[in-house]
Amino acid sequence: MADRYFSQETFDFLSALAANNSRDWFHENKQRYEVTVRSPALAFISDIASELAIISPHFNAIPKKVGGSLMRVNRDVRFGHDKRPYKTNIGIQFRHEVGKDVHAPGFYVHIENGDCFVGAGVWRPDASSLSKIRDRIVDHGDDWLSVIESKVFKKHFLLEGDALKKSPRGYAKDHPLIDELKRKDFIAISKLSEKTVVSKRLMPHVLTRFEQVEPLMYYLCKALALRF
Repeated sequence: MADRYFSQETFDFLSALAANNSRDWFHENKQRYEVTVRSPALAFISDIASELAIISPHFNAIPKKVGGSLMRVNRDVRFGHDKRPYKTNIGIQFRHEVGKDVHAPGFYVHIENGDCFVGAGVWRPDASSLSKIRDRIVDHGDDWLSVIESKVFKKHFLLEGDALKKSPRGYAKDHPLIDELKRKDFIAISKLSEKTVVSKRLMPHVLTRFEQVEPLMYYLCKALALRF
């Protein structure tokens, strides 16, 4: 296990990529990307695997260049207006074993200039999964509140993501947890300092946050009939 994974050079590369977001520049600096971003990220993923399995054996830490826990640097430019070819952040998702994409339940680490954080939950679940989570909140609302209103959760995490403006179809508009039922994402975010990212404290800090958000992940997995 490394003392440190990322460095100031990691952030310097991401800044340079943001200022020179082109295929020609990236290919000219591919080795710099390998040394400052991809190699340390894969080492981090490899080292955290055994510790993550203690929290839950059903979330995967896969240190592969393609198709593993490290999200690809190339952006999908087919449908959006933003045609920049590369992401200017490092995204690491420890996805549930049954998940096929980023919409599956997962733990997450995000590294970006000015915006580093640890995350957990379900981002943009499909309609079926979203209904299952909402139904569990209706049926087990007290349990949901005990998760998101606990002292540990409130101290370290915020629930973020998109929400409906109106009540979702099929749910009472006057339900006492209607604001929770309006959520389209169930994502908990805990800010991470750049100083921690480049220090030997990164791994234990991330694992502590994963442990602290375990009740949320358990609740969501229970809603989706997934093993935790």
